[in-house]
Amino acid sequence: MDQLNNSDVLNLLTEVNYNFSRSGGKGGQNVNKVETKVELVFNVDNSVYLTEEQKRLIKEKLVNKIDNEGNFRITSQTERTQVGNRKKVIDKFERFLQNALKVEKKRKKTKISKSVKEKILEKKKKHGARKKERSYKVVNEE
Repeated sequence: MDQLNNSDVLNLLTEVNYNFSRSGGKGGQNVNKVETKVELVFNVDNSVYLTEEQKRLIKEKLVNKIDNEGNFRITSQTERTQVGNRKKVIDKFERFLQNALKVEKKRKKTKISKSVKEKILEKKKKHGARKKERSYKVVNEE
């Protein structure tokens, strides 16, 4: 599965809904008046631009961020402006999708060679002997 390019991300952003609300944090009285918190909502099931395989991968890897209706939600409220939080949410959205669609390489099992096994055993024997030398034994002299 190849990664999303810029045009793919722009197409997906047309399917996104934004919710705005008042956020906490710094900003003084601005926080009480202006809705700077941004929530991005993307319905994975209803997406026209994603293939079925991509939808499956996203649902599988982002299972904790997707609700029962299939909505993928991201919020940001760290910035003092709505525009700043909107940019952060879009960046997060792109990163999450790129990571979800990244195919991990299969691990090839490797066999430990005989010489390496022997070196490991030899090292263990030396370590055990060193510890045995440190032990303190009381000898009864009668």
